[in-house]
Amino acid sequence: MKKYDYLIVGAGLFGAVFAYEAGKAGKKVLVIDKRDHIAGNIYTKEIENIQVHQYGAHIFHTSDREVWDYVQQFAEFNRYTNSPVACYKDELYNLPFNMNTFSKMWGIRTPAEAKEIIERQIREAGIREPKNLEEQAISLVGRDIYEKLVKGYTEKQWGRRATELPSFIIRRLPVRFVYDNNYFNDKYQGIPVGGYTQIIEKMLEGACVRLNTDFFTCREELMNEAENLVFTGMIDEYYDYCYGELEYRSLRFETEVLEMENYQGNAVVNYTEYEIPYTRIIEHKHFEYGCQGGYGESRSGISDKTVITREYPAAWSRGKEPYYPMNDEKNNALYEKYRALADKEEHVIFGGRLGMYRYFDMHQVVREALKAAEKALG
Repeated sequence: MKKYDYLIVGAGLFGAVFAYEAGKAGKKVLVIDKRDHIAGNIYTKEIENIQVHQYGAHIFHTSDREVWDYVQQFAEFNRYTNSPVACYKDELYNLPFNMNTFSKMWGIRTPAEAKEIIERQIREAGIREPKNLEEQAISLVGRDIYEKLVKGYTEKQWGRRATELPSFIIRRLPVRFVYDNNYFNDKYQGIPVGGYTQIIEKMLEGACVRLNTDFFTCREELMNEAENLVFTGMIDEYYDYCYGELEYRSLRFETEVLEMENYQGNAVVNYTEYEIPYTRIIEHKHFEYGCQGGYGESRSGISDKTVITREYPAAWSRGKEPYYPMNDEKNNALYEKYRALADKEEHVIFGGRLGMYRYFDMHQVVREALKAAEKALG
């Protein structure tokens, strides 16, 4: 008999949900993570009385009532609404593309005026079969929106020029002809009061957790401790890159404390010029109501300092942290080879963005983990 029923590699959201469900089913669980903290990329840390999102902005949003109710068990969520602002050459535009955006860009007021401009620009472009991302975007929203708000940001994010990126990367670009800056269409959204780390702590209460533990440096020893494995790392690394490397994009973060109450007046400001190396600046205090300041009055509980993070996209190579799978045709075809190997495994479950090589939002990670737990635990 082995000591644990499940070894879970990765103390992020997928691993924690599975561990919680396994614990409820009476299973013994060992969770490991190579980092020195739990919670993976949703890890939040308190700095200057501000909950700082260490690995970029994370806003929980979903239309799945069951998933929403599930996460409410572990924390109270505030009413934060994601309303980012885009900065292009010192011009500020609301996102997503809506009447506030169009009014600022073209000096118009009505949906009919905005539709006419966009439709005219699409006609003038005359693109019938888009051959790359640039042509696809222009055929969807016209040249003005593309040039100011899509082109530079996308090229920085992917590390390639838009004319070198495949058209299918942008299936659609949502355009709203209403004055509404709510980025998501989902019914529920918010951020946990007190940050995300507390959620993972509660999920892992019944599990044995080992941090600073790299699965690949003591693989055989760890596998001998458990009957089953839940793996949330890179699936190609698990198989020792036997078919070759999948491609990922990485990120680099620069976080600093500023001696001011309010730096940019919004949680997220995107920088859409290619020449500016970071894609966005996050000001963390604006994620939590009652803590952000900036309302022209002094209130208790508001820090007189602020914490900002600049987010830089980066090329990935072995040893760097992978954040986004590059889901183009070439990489998806390669992943299918690895998935064929995974499908033959009887005691291994692959989960999360890296294990399933798919971009997931947090609510989708929760749903996938619950599905995996239901299938495995019955």
